[in-house]
Amino acid sequence: MADQTSADGQYPWPSPSADSFRAAYLQPEDGRRVPASGTITTDAFGNDTLEFSHNNATGTSELPSITSEPNGESATEADTGRPSEKATSQAPSTENGGVLTVPTASNEAAQTPSYTRRSSQTAVPSPQSSHAEPVRNTQYASISKETEKGIEADSRPSMDDDEKADEVGQFEPIKTITTKEERPGLKSKRSGPLTEDEVMRVLSRRRTNTTASGRNGSVATSAEDDEEQEEIERLMSRMFGQNRQNQSEDEKTRHVGLVWRNLIVKGVGLGAALQPTISDPFLALPRLISGLFSKGRASHKPPVRTLINNFNGCIRPGEMLLVLGRPGSGCSTFLKVLANQRYGFKSIEGDVTYGGTSSKTMGKDFTSEVVYNPEDDLHYATLSVKDTLKFALTTRTPGKASRNEGESRSDYIKEFLRVVAKLFWIEHTLNTKVGNEFVRGVSGGEKKRVSIAEAMITKASTQCWDNSTRGLDASTALEYVESLRSLTNMAHISTAVALYQAGESLYEKFDKVILIEEGRCLYYGPTEAAAAYFEGLGFKRPARWTTADFLTSVTDQHERQIREGYEDRFPRSAEQFEEAFVKSDLQKANLEDMKQFEQHVDEQLRERQAAMTKATKKKNYTLSFYKQVLACTHRQFLIMFGDRLTLFGKWGGILFQALIVGSLFYDMPKTSSGVFLRGGVMFFMLLFNALLALAELTSAFTSRPILLKHKSFSFYRPAAYAIAQTVVDVPLVLVQVCIFDIVVYFMADLGRTASQFFINLFVLWIVTMSMYSFFRAVGAWVPSLDVATRITGVAIQALVVYTGYLIPPTKMHPWFKWLININPIGYAFEAVMVNEFDFLDIVCEPPYLVPQGPGAAPQYQSCTIQGSQPGQTTVNGAAYLATAFTYSRIHLWRNIGILFGFWLFFVAMTMLGQELQKPNAGGGAITIFKRGQAPKSVQKAMEKGSTPLDEEKAAAADNENLEDETSGSDSEVAVKGIAKNETVFTYQNVNYTIPTKDGERQLLRDVQGYVRPGKLTALMGASGAGKTTLLNTLAQRIDFGVVSGDFLVDGRPLPNSFQRATGFAEQMDVHEPTATVREAFQFSALLRQPKEVPVKEKYEYCERIIDLLEMRSIAGATIGKIGEGLNQEQRKRLTIGVELASKPELLLFLDEPTSGLDSGAAFNIVRFLRKLADAGQAILCTIHQPSSVLFEYFDELLLLKSGGRVVYHGALGKDSRSLIDYFESNGGKKCPSNHNPAEYMLEVIGAGDPDYKGKDWGDVWASSTEHEERSKEIQQMIDERRNVSAKGNTDDDREFAMPLGTQVIAVVKRSFASYWRAPNYLIGKFLLHIITGLFNSFTFYHVGESSIDMQSHLFSIFMTLTIAPPLIQQLQPKFIEFRSLFESRESKAKIYSWVAFVTGAVLVEIPYSILAGTLYMMCWWWPAVGRHRTPFESGYTWMLLMLFELFYVSFGQAIASFSPNELLASLLVPVFFIFVVSFCGIVVPYVTLPHFWQSWMYWLTPFHYLLEGFLGVAVHDIQVVCQDAEFARFTAPPGQTCQSYTKSYIAEAGGYVQVGAGGICEFCQYATGDQFAAGFSVYYSHKWLDYGVFWAFIFFNFGLVFFCSWLYLGGTRKIKALFSPAAKKQKKAARQEREKV
Repeated sequence: MADQTSADGQYPWPSPSADSFRAAYLQPEDGRRVPASGTITTDAFGNDTLEFSHNNATGTSELPSITSEPNGESATEADTGRPSEKATSQAPSTENGGVLTVPTASNEAAQTPSYTRRSSQTAVPSPQSSHAEPVRNTQYASISKETEKGIEADSRPSMDDDEKADEVGQFEPIKTITTKEERPGLKSKRSGPLTEDEVMRVLSRRRTNTTASGRNGSVATSAEDDEEQEEIERLMSRMFGQNRQNQSEDEKTRHVGLVWRNLIVKGVGLGAALQPTISDPFLALPRLISGLFSKGRASHKPPVRTLINNFNGCIRPGEMLLVLGRPGSGCSTFLKVLANQRYGFKSIEGDVTYGGTSSKTMGKDFTSEVVYNPEDDLHYATLSVKDTLKFALTTRTPGKASRNEGESRSDYIKEFLRVVAKLFWIEHTLNTKVGNEFVRGVSGGEKKRVSIAEAMITKASTQCWDNSTRGLDASTALEYVESLRSLTNMAHISTAVALYQAGESLYEKFDKVILIEEGRCLYYGPTEAAAAYFEGLGFKRPARWTTADFLTSVTDQHERQIREGYEDRFPRSAEQFEEAFVKSDLQKANLEDMKQFEQHVDEQLRERQAAMTKATKKKNYTLSFYKQVLACTHRQFLIMFGDRLTLFGKWGGILFQALIVGSLFYDMPKTSSGVFLRGGVMFFMLLFNALLALAELTSAFTSRPILLKHKSFSFYRPAAYAIAQTVVDVPLVLVQVCIFDIVVYFMADLGRTASQFFINLFVLWIVTMSMYSFFRAVGAWVPSLDVATRITGVAIQALVVYTGYLIPPTKMHPWFKWLININPIGYAFEAVMVNEFDFLDIVCEPPYLVPQGPGAAPQYQSCTIQGSQPGQTTVNGAAYLATAFTYSRIHLWRNIGILFGFWLFFVAMTMLGQELQKPNAGGGAITIFKRGQAPKSVQKAMEKGSTPLDEEKAAAADNENLEDETSGSDSEVAVKGIAKNETVFTYQNVNYTIPTKDGERQLLRDVQGYVRPGKLTALMGASGAGKTTLLNTLAQRIDFGVVSGDFLVDGRPLPNSFQRATGFAEQMDVHEPTATVREAFQFSALLRQPKEVPVKEKYEYCERIIDLLEMRSIAGATIGKIGEGLNQEQRKRLTIGVELASKPELLLFLDEPTSGLDSGAAFNIVRFLRKLADAGQAILCTIHQPSSVLFEYFDELLLLKSGGRVVYHGALGKDSRSLIDYFESNGGKKCPSNHNPAEYMLEVIGAGDPDYKGKDWGDVWASSTEHEERSKEIQQMIDERRNVSAKGNTDDDREFAMPLGTQVIAVVKRSFASYWRAPNYLIGKFLLHIITGLFNSFTFYHVGESSIDMQSHLFSIFMTLTIAPPLIQQLQPKFIEFRSLFESRESKAKIYSWVAFVTGAVLVEIPYSILAGTLYMMCWWWPAVGRHRTPFESGYTWMLLMLFELFYVSFGQAIASFSPNELLASLLVPVFFIFVVSFCGIVVPYVTLPHFWQSWMYWLTPFHYLLEGFLGVAVHDIQVVCQDAEFARFTAPPGQTCQSYTKSYIAEAGGYVQVGAGGICEFCQYATGDQFAAGFSVYYSHKWLDYGVFWAFIFFNFGLVFFCSWLYLGGTRKIKALFSPAAKKQKKAARQEREKV
């Protein structure tokens, strides 16, 4: 074997294109390798060996420019006669017919790599080759001068003028722009700097897909394109070129290049687990005891799994690494560790260095140089693209020392913004919002490019991208990777990208590839050598397979194909693959290359340290902290005002509430009658504004992923973001407080001095700011919104009760009294109360003036208000506060200072919490099994605490014999027995129009076609062409806009049963997450197969489906969510299986069945669809990014162009020959034999190219003979099928297969199973009841019998009512989740009716709510207010409490039933709840309510009846004993005793009198609890009336749930249609027809 290194010790086998970049733009001292050539030799036994030889380098310090003349000879600058520049050179590669060549330089220049394929057969094709055959007598050899002369000139690369100009621009063009012949020379150009206008004029001329014509090695033919390319590269050099690098301190100190050595990553997890249920907490102890006596029980510690096993490699600057592997193989883990995101893993061993610097140092001092880009595009939806990128630029604009001379920050931002906008084709979107599922914005592809531009702005030296092409069509995915290629070349960075489906054009963009399976490295090396390596191991590359598909197929036993002679010696497991690779010469070359690169890195390290300045000693954040705050503040204002509708809607809601509250307390008297009301309005004002801050909780968790991303990008510190939010709050909270306070303050007639008003306003503002920061702090410290909701539910109770209003400080128990000292609302309440009452003299009036009647004189009267003096009829406000609340005016400014302290403390806690936030923990995905249904091997592994095999592989061992029996032809028989139909579906003249704000828009135009049994039809087109729209239209799932056309089944109109007689596999894989695979199949079969079929037969059919889909091993697994449940491929199979279980007798629709899958999974899905079609099923499916292999499985194609017009419809033919012939015969370009027809047809029609100027292929099709033939064929089908007797289902007019009763039973059963398997929700519900119940009972523990204790009875009951909002917030997401499942899939498939859905959602809540209410009763009633109550009174209270449970369930579900999403539903809860509580007689007693509300709203408020029932029973027959401070004291007139003086008054008003010290009369306002209750218009005798009326409210609420659900799920459309002009015309025509008859 040849020596592994050359004389100069450079790297043996590089990627040719990467080396051309390095050779062209980097000098030898930059440490880039000078490559060598490699040879594969075959010994006598047929074993291939890959050997490397090396070309000697001259060691010169500078590389001259190289060009290739048309005759294939290489020439130096002197030979070409072109002026020499002190620039580096480029030697591009070409790949043609299996020959990979790169021209060599002259003897004075270092040589570039050369690979020649010497074989009678093409063993490893270039990406342009159509297929590969077994490797025989194949070798790689370097190209010598003699060899070069024997190669055809047109197979040689030439250096075009664009590439020569790169020497000036310092950048390589996108990798795919290669040439087969020399381009025309360029016109001479001036070399001076370009003006901004010139730059933008050049960029504006560039087509969106400049490289589209060169994706398969073709050339851009015009000199104008060459000129554009050169000008673009010149422009890029202004941002990344030598001039800026020489000027920039940052560039001189970058940590370029990435090396990982002996990398081992371990995580914790079983890989499988049992489905938790509500019974687990109760059965945990018995199971633990049982486990102690079982044999072989191991430790309960979860096992440690190796996620990445001993990886070695490097990515040099300017290189791109493709990471391949199936989901769960370890690709994401590998990328996260490379990106230095190490949180959540058990351990990380080995070294990862960045330009020679350790990962620990990088994480501490240079975080800005390494970024990880997650799969999702995380941006603020209400920000425009321009603002998003400007913010990124603002935070990453380098200091003056790293900018060009005379370049200001604004100049840098402006120039960089325009450059990235043009480069990534988003200039037209700059003023468009980014958007999300709720906010309309840019498209998915454009959003990807925004993410790339954001990453480019970081100028990070290492960037990792995780499966970012998911959901993109082929052209958009290619543009995405091309953008990354440009970014890598221009910014001179190391890029690693994980892709699941990588077409050949994408694969070509990469320099290296790594293949991972089960955390083991199967291959790492150049992309060009990967296929040859695996062919050498014995694998056969089938025709038309892309390289990436071939690589991932070798680990799949169903996909891989073995070369003849290798059947017994090819690697099978991941361990064997890893062992083969470790022993290979490739790995040895890898290690040697790493060694060589590390030697250079050491030198780079010394140079970097020498260039290090104080400014570049640490590079975590570019901006100083206060500038980060300013930038975040500006952005936060843009975010807020970007959603003006929500902001102004919120303020409008506040104004509405203020008007209601103001009218409630309208014009309060400054007498004793207004004392309680003034305290109430103060409390209400504080509480309302404080609870508005609850919305911050949801906002905190919504924005957290974006915050973590920006933190990893080093845009700003999270603490700066926390301060910025607070700064933005200052004016916005002031506005909302002013809206509320001004209205309520003056309507309620509070203190009319300027000082009182502004102090009141200021206290409201500061306490609201404190509460905003409090809820944000909670959100910053807890892991999930669910946990945060539980915490805030209890916190709100504490904030409300321990304010000082509901319980005076003197009556608080010592164990909770400390809460008032840490309650901001408590300090604020004291401040506003003393501000209002300190200047108030309260005039006592009846009924507070005692006694009254004949002979009562002022000197012998007193006031029942606390703080009154004997013989005085006025009470000083300060004395009232001192006596009743122990409040004092001198505490006012102290309290305001304390509120400021709380505010600052909560802001500091938010800052700290956000700084400590970590991304989700790393680790492998797990499969959740229902208890008792896991495969045996998985069950044993879980019991022992060991790591099981992959669940499907484990089951293979369990069912080995079964698999043998069902192999081969038997499985085909099973398929034929499962799916078969004979009906033909045709559609003609299909048009679809939707209304828009600008008029109407037509999405489909004159579409026609058919779906036949036994045929697999593809529906394709570029993004936005209307594929999914047409699919939904054909499936009769459109409920918006106007659809016209003829839809026929066997020539007859569609029956009512059409939707349930067809299968429709949704793209989103929507299923009930707690159901198992088997249960999902059985549910579909039970409700969708005809009722005549026995249930047993339906379930047996499901078992056959399970076997057909190869899901036997996971039949007992719950569906769950990604990461905790089925993986993406299993979900796709489940979606298809659920439709098959219904026995669709017409046809099967599938929407993007391969979207989001890796290539192997996509292949399995399409292969299965092919089986179904061969068995007689009619299938129509949309598909994105099909490889030529997948495309070959389809029989027919319906191709759409933008605007919803048909471009082609008909058979594909073998190798898509019919399709290709059609386009070529009508003027389309020739399709190379090695090109993917699916990509070819999109290119021909100009899909995705906004600048397409070619012919309109819709018009071409409309006038073609093929179109005429299809039309005749359709008409012939209709005529023929009309004469054939229809099958039962086409005449079945039942909308649903099963009767309503069966539907309800099945849905209710599934709902109960769902709740049983959702312990988090139910435990949260129970805990909230228990904790609030105990908190209530200990707050009012053993409440006494004094006058203020009567008030405690009232407020304890009021606290019970306030637990409703957090409980409603918990249950609404469950209802909306059920509705989303029904609305998105099950309703459209006519599985069951909306009545069954609502019934299931309602009934499942009732028993758990009753149980939770019983727990609350036990915790609250007897320890607090029910201590001395009779059994009847306790029983009545329990019955009423159960009604309260039913009420909040029905009330919450009624709000959810007309809310489109959880956010709006949660926002409506406090609005409705405050409205209900305000008029129940607690906050404002009935007698003091304004007449307007008193006359009707009081009687319509359900809580009025609930309160009367609770309070009337709780205080009935209690003898009140007033405490000393509660007595009103006065002297009796001479000659009268206290009893005689007050007798007539007491007989009328109640209360009692006693003689106190000194003979003074002491009057207590209430003698019994019933008298106290009467003051609130509560009467014990009304208890059964209240009980009955409250039942009526519950029935009304549940009726509202059903009615609003019907409206939301289609009733509104039916009502509109009923009164539409078209409907009236139809009625009139029908009536006239009847009259004629």
